[in-house]
Amino acid sequence: MATRRATTAPYRCTECGWTAIKWVGRCGECQQWGTVVEAAEQTGIVRSVAPVAPGAARAARPITELDTRDTPRRSTGVAEFDRVLGGGLVPGAAILLSGEPGVGKSTLLLDVAAASARAGHRVLYASAEESTAQVRLRAERTGALHDELYLASETDLATILGHVDDVSPDLLIVDSVQTVSSSLSEGLAGHPGQVREVAAALIRTAKERNLPVIVVGHVTKDGSIAGPRILEHLVDVVCHFEGDRQTALRFVRALKNRFGPTDEVGCFEMTGDGIAEVPDPSALFLGHGDPVAGTCVTIALEGRRALPVEVQALTLEASGPNPRRVVNGVDSARVAMVLAVLDQRAGVRLSGHDVYVSTVGGVRLVEPAADLAIAIAIRNALHDEALAPGVAVVGELSLAGEVRPVTQASQRRSEAQRLGYRTVVDADSRTISGAIGDLGRHTRRVPRQPSVRDEPPAF
Repeated sequence: MATRRATTAPYRCTECGWTAIKWVGRCGECQQWGTVVEAAEQTGIVRSVAPVAPGAARAARPITELDTRDTPRRSTGVAEFDRVLGGGLVPGAAILLSGEPGVGKSTLLLDVAAASARAGHRVLYASAEESTAQVRLRAERTGALHDELYLASETDLATILGHVDDVSPDLLIVDSVQTVSSSLSEGLAGHPGQVREVAAALIRTAKERNLPVIVVGHVTKDGSIAGPRILEHLVDVVCHFEGDRQTALRFVRALKNRFGPTDEVGCFEMTGDGIAEVPDPSALFLGHGDPVAGTCVTIALEGRRALPVEVQALTLEASGPNPRRVVNGVDSARVAMVLAVLDQRAGVRLSGHDVYVSTVGGVRLVEPAADLAIAIAIRNALHDEALAPGVAVVGELSLAGEVRPVTQASQRRSEAQRLGYRTVVDADSRTISGAIGDLGRHTRRVPRQPSVRDEPPAF
């Protein structure tokens, strides 16, 4: 009887490891396009971990004998970026910065490069998307000119590494990893194999030279980092640069950080002269002027920062059988839940009213701690009442009408007191009805301004 010889599948997916006996354009397991490659294909990752001759490698040492003073942090010159990195750049660190097109990644990194150059550190900025003349024009506009800032416009990995040998920089910035290609890997730039090879070579250079490397990464339509998932595993820090194009505010968040916390947020503002730090963004999300009906201030958390955010609500008698529910800056599902709780647990009838809820300054509230503030704003808008200045509301609402405690309540309270809020209503009220009652002594009625529909027609 003939024995059937086992064969190895010659193709596998670089994302999930799914194997196939022939090449396909789309993985049958994770449904990703262009990730199926030959299983025998050698990459820079495999070559980098190849065994060396005995005695050639440095001997392993006990962890207690290692001195962290050999790797001191170094400031980038941009305090908000240092905050996200955990205090500054670590020698040999590989940092990946991603974000939507046009959000300001290149502008931010050019500012970081110029600040590091002013501090006496030589920086090599390798742009694979723009020419050196284009980068120079942006540098003139943002004031990022310095003799220690070197520019190179290259798409070939070997050429970029050659510039590293010539310049011997203290910081390397590559913009972007998806537009650089290597001759050691097949395929066009941006192919998963090319991205993996380029990233592995840059990380090897960072570790061998103790050279901090910052690379820019593209994102896909759903907001995830383009390329193989292994790219995020290889680097030490993954930062995401986000912001609404309709506003000038930008946030940098750390999604992964081997050298610091991942709950820090850097705040920036895009201006005509480039990008500017916003060390205290507390006043950006508050309205100005006298309190009006339907406004309520809550204390939201952005990373470790506690920020006051004003929630605004407006109610109108519905003109049709289906009342409108329009939200901006908050989750529509949570607003629908808050409306149901107000109706069933607090007796606030809104079935015949259009409800509009928005935040100030373009900030987006996604945490449940804003539930109570949304409820109070909607209720006060319906009854033409306004909270007195100096009152903040924090709390999560349950379907039973209870006001649940929120995370880091002490930090929220201390930030509210620092900003001048004398009263903070939170989970001590226990129920939504109790919270409305507690706020009654801080609420005053505001005369409703006549609307256009109330005015007599002009002839």
